[in-house]
Amino acid sequence: MVTASQLPFGETLRNRLGPPAHPSALESSPRSRVWRIELSGRPAVLKQLVAGPEADERYAREVAALRIGGRASGTPVVPALLGTDPAERVLVLEHVADRRPAADWIVPYATALARLHATAGIGDADTLPRWQGPTRADVTSFLTLAETLGAVGPPGVRDELHALVERLGRAEGTALLHGDPCPGNDLHTPDGVRFIDFEQASLGSGLMELAYLRIGFPTCWCVTRASGPLLEGAEAAYRTAWHAETGTALPEAGLADACAGWLIRGDALVQRAHRGTTDHLARVPDEDWTWGTATARQRLAHRLGVVADMTTDHGDLRHLGSLAGDLRRAVLDRWPTVRAVPVGVTGSSDGAGGPDRPGR
Repeated sequence: MVTASQLPFGETLRNRLGPPAHPSALESSPRSRVWRIELSGRPAVLKQLVAGPEADERYAREVAALRIGGRASGTPVVPALLGTDPAERVLVLEHVADRRPAADWIVPYATALARLHATAGIGDADTLPRWQGPTRADVTSFLTLAETLGAVGPPGVRDELHALVERLGRAEGTALLHGDPCPGNDLHTPDGVRFIDFEQASLGSGLMELAYLRIGFPTCWCVTRASGPLLEGAEAAYRTAWHAETGTALPEAGLADACAGWLIRGDALVQRAHRGTTDHLARVPDEDWTWGTATARQRLAHRLGVVADMTTDHGDLRHLGSLAGDLRRAVLDRWPTVRAVPVGVTGSSDGAGGPDRPGR
């Protein structure tokens, strides 16, 4: 057990916020240490990013994103940032009481996500990196998997996928992208949803994260699929909130591109610690691993079905749509025990409001 005197709470923070009291450790990922503390009798959260690869960059991203997200008008969409200590990679945050999400949680989630995205603008271009999409190497890996499983796409599918990569690479937008907007990184309060854990934040098109609702939360331990009406309601809520915040309509085109981009990324089958280490799509024919609420083959089959449905009449992705349908059937024929991803799964709600949750 850590005492208040052992916390990474230096003189600068003490002078500004007063001494911390009554620390209690909260669950966190291996990349951080998190405590619930009291400051002048009021609860707060202390988070320290531990030393490791890209720790300084992750800290800088989180601080920048919290400051940008803190501009939201009306109901907050992030906890208030009370103090920072860059030398120790420490943040002090408002404590937010979390409650169990309702059955239709993705609707208020989508509203808050749009409002979060809308807090950034052109003037923030130098504060966060641009969102990075799939690459030509992802195209090669995806087509190799399809061939291995006996699903040979139409002649034009490779060019179509390379064009997709190019479109995603130049996608416009200055939205504040969370980077990992997963169940568990959203705190459900009586006033709405607030997001936490911004270590992977970037700037780009909000469509890349709106796609999470359809494609099944690709960077997350918790895969969920919603019924058609609930999904439609959530996407409509996002578009309405985006228009209310920005005065502009969200482009109708682009959501299919975003979902297709997540489909072909093998790194979207594994948690962050394993990304960039190997070709994970190449592993699928020989092994099926579980991450969170679904296996790799479950995730792949779900994404294939989504993209096949979305691109039936999509001129730029019609060949991919055909291949996605064929590949999904091949997956289910070869592994008939692969089940649909869970319906209505939500993140844990422990009431702690801590800025990090395990499993990512």
